[in-house]
Amino acid sequence: MPERDVSPEKGVIKFPMKPKFIWIILIVVIAAFSILSGVYVVDQTEEAVVLTLGRYSRTTGPGLQYKIPLGIERVYKVPTKVIQTMQFGFRTDSAGITTIYSQKDYSHESIMLTGDLNIVDVSWIIQYRIVDPKAWLFNVNNKEKTIRDVSQSAINQLVGDRAILNVIGSERTNIEDAGIQMIQKTLDSYGMGIQVTTVKLQNIVPPAGEVQDAFEDVNKAIQDMNRLINEGKEAYNTEIPKATGQAQQLIQVAEGYATERVNRATGDTARFAAVLEEYEKSPAITRDRLYYEMIEEVFGKGSSVDIVDKNLQNFVPFKAVGSTGGVQ
Repeated sequence: MPERDVSPEKGVIKFPMKPKFIWIILIVVIAAFSILSGVYVVDQTEEAVVLTLGRYSRTTGPGLQYKIPLGIERVYKVPTKVIQTMQFGFRTDSAGITTIYSQKDYSHESIMLTGDLNIVDVSWIIQYRIVDPKAWLFNVNNKEKTIRDVSQSAINQLVGDRAILNVIGSERTNIEDAGIQMIQKTLDSYGMGIQVTTVKLQNIVPPAGEVQDAFEDVNKAIQDMNRLINEGKEAYNTEIPKATGQAQQLIQVAEGYATERVNRATGDTARFAAVLEEYEKSPAITRDRLYYEMIEEVFGKGSSVDIVDKNLQNFVPFKAVGSTGGVQ
């Protein structure tokens, strides 16, 4: 009987490992992949809301976090540290340039009726920040539309309570401040979980056409009026202090003159009283002394007096001669 060839067949590969060991390795790989798939990273500008089987579980902060894999827990990241901006009446691209296309008309957001029944085109922006990520995710379905509707309602009401010149001019800041309060109050009642940080009015103009041209003329007139008022105030502030200083100077000179006259009169009075006292004691002597003093004063050294002779209609000059001040 011929012998059979019992050597291994060529081309047949045999596994050196047992099937049980292969299953163990496969299970380990799957487990490692599952564990690693549960790791997630939350950015510094975000917070993460974790749902366990569709129910809210927790909110995690920035950093490396872990969730139960295999779809048992799901993570929704919310940008809570980012200020978000919403525009009304216009749109800007990523470079901040206003987008103007005929097929994109946003006038339905910005055309409003003022309190004095004028039509005005008001464009504005609001800025907000998410402060409650759970409320932001689950309390309201259409978040952007809700914010837009609430903001439009508030600004329309505030503009409708004011005259058009006040809206264009002096009431801008009041509208912005009141807009923040009204929008925030309404969104809080909806449980939006956001904080409105800014309401900023942009362009406030009448609708395009003759109305806008007329209001531009009014604005130019108002600007000219304000310029003239400022120039008048500047001239006032220049001239009034100058005139006030001059008036004070004149008052001081007059007061000095009055003081001098009073002091002189007081001295003359005291001198007269002293002379009177001496005269009462010795009338003749005092009278002679006063006469001599008068003659010395009139005909003293360097003096020249013309005495007119009425009969001869001429004059006789008397001049002081010598160093003693005598009279010739």
